[in-house]
Amino acid sequence: MFHSRTFAIYLFLLLLISGCATPAPTATSDKLQVVTTVSPITNIIQNVGGDRIEVTGIVPEGVNSHTFEPAPSDARLLAQADIIFVNGLFLEEPTIKLAEANKRDDVEIVSLGEQTVTPEEYVFDFSFPKEAGNPNPHLWMNPLYAARYAELVAESLAATDPANADFYRANAAAFGERIDALDKAIAATAATIPAENRRLLTYHDSFAYFAPRYGFTVLGAVQPADFSEPSAQEVAGLITQLREAKIPAIFGSEVFPSPILEQIAKESGAVFIDQLRDDDLPGEPGDDNHSYLGLLVEDMRVMAQALGGDASELDGIETGNLR
Repeated sequence: MFHSRTFAIYLFLLLLISGCATPAPTATSDKLQVVTTVSPITNIIQNVGGDRIEVTGIVPEGVNSHTFEPAPSDARLLAQADIIFVNGLFLEEPTIKLAEANKRDDVEIVSLGEQTVTPEEYVFDFSFPKEAGNPNPHLWMNPLYAARYAELVAESLAATDPANADFYRANAAAFGERIDALDKAIAATAATIPAENRRLLTYHDSFAYFAPRYGFTVLGAVQPADFSEPSAQEVAGLITQLREAKIPAIFGSEVFPSPILEQIAKESGAVFIDQLRDDDLPGEPGDDNHSYLGLLVEDMRVMAQALGGDASELDGIETGNLR
């Protein structure tokens, strides 16, 4: 028989052992648990998965996705995931390493970029020079690539959750129809911009896959590959280029201020517009334009208005999420 003092000691030791043990992660709902990275991809996945999934994007909006380091708490999210989607093309290496270390053995990490373009289609530029080996990863800025992302997401979700396969594929098809309408509206809008103005100088090389689709030329970007400030020689070269080309506007990031771009605009005679985005959705959560489609519409509207075009073709584009 235990004496009361002995029982108390036994109970204390039991609680101590229990407190030291690491509890197994548990899902927060019965839905398929999906973890991803940047907000445009998160939104594409949400449109495909609808109410059959619970999706979490690890990279907060307004954060530089290239330099983002996941928090230790993200390891638990990755351990709970039933499937993990990443853009790939070397965009999220720290997150991928954390996922590989914490995911269950049966959970797949689906890299969308490598399944969308071939190495021959990779773009290298000022922010992503070929000698560094990492191609420009911003494939989602081309709507046709985003439609491909949706198809890949649908097939991966269907393989993980066969009972809802038809639902995921139907949503991907519906999303593709919206992408088709968006693509046509962007092309029509770009055509209203004088050809000599369809040249882009931006803070970051985000439009490498967007520009050739719609007849733009990317003159360059201000942010070098190491995400530092450009050299004085590079700045002087950009100013000269803009003066000679008589570019009416240059574009900064809506999220990251760029005094260098302001200086370049002032000295070249161009207008500085700091409203473009590549992975920060417009509006607030719950707003119709807080979506991948809304991001592209807002960017094209800003560019058209600044470069002498007519953005009215974009007015009828539905930017809300699939219901």
